[in-house]
Amino acid sequence: MTIQWFPGHMAKARREIEQNLKHVDLVLELVDARAPKSSQNPMLQKIIKNKPKILILMKKDLADLTETTKWLHYFSEENIDCLAVDVNDVNDVQALIRHVEHSGRATIERHRQRGIQTRPIRALILGIPNVGKSTLINRLANRKITKIGDRPGITRHQQWIKVKNTFELLDTPGILWPKFDDQQVGLRLAAIGTIKDKLLSLQDIAAYVLQYLQKYYPNLLKDRYNLDESFTDMWDVFEHIGKKRGALESGGHVNFDKVAEFVLRDLRTGKLGKITLETCDPLEEE
Repeated sequence: MTIQWFPGHMAKARREIEQNLKHVDLVLELVDARAPKSSQNPMLQKIIKNKPKILILMKKDLADLTETTKWLHYFSEENIDCLAVDVNDVNDVQALIRHVEHSGRATIERHRQRGIQTRPIRALILGIPNVGKSTLINRLANRKITKIGDRPGITRHQQWIKVKNTFELLDTPGILWPKFDDQQVGLRLAAIGTIKDKLLSLQDIAAYVLQYLQKYYPNLLKDRYNLDESFTDMWDVFEHIGKKRGALESGGHVNFDKVAEFVLRDLRTGKLGKITLETCDPLEEE
């Protein structure tokens, strides 16, 4: 399955990012802690090149803490500066500000030695859609700066935001790459809400989530839907959840689309529990 989605505003955003990189000292790249590798835009990696970068694993409050710790170790081993953030945790937001300030000191010192007037650190913030960028910016600025929504594609223009007296932040729209050749990547991103739901079958996405949970988080399925290992057929799983959640249509038949909506909503809001849909262990992924 190849998923293609590259709206015109995203192509424009890419060009603007390329133009503005030369004006910043470092990049803040946001990914989703529930799928840290899959939510890294490979196209952005080519654009960023050797520019100093901090990788920020967003929505850590929705992710499996054990897996998040493994991912942070994985990226550190790849010599990538990284940290995980819950935007609703003031301590996390303050830790990020300190991290940016520390990372930018070397650049400011180089400017000072070259006789360049001291100025705030300049950072570019980027990532895929619906990764929590707008909410983070509002927290950093301590006021409402950007529109916030639960669907991808809300932010579509660039703007500078001052974060205390520490640094200046250039906002950019979230962008995806032209297509996903890896079916697993597409399904993970669809599950966490990066790709608009209308682009894929909700039932296929929900089935992927349920199968993953059966393998890695069977206890959460048991707690939420009273599902156990006896449910091996996905049809039976959908039937069971539909009856339990009242996703019925005329004649008492289960509405599978409604079941899919319930499952995905439970995942995205954390009602299913803290879940990471991607492991950094390649053997487990296989």
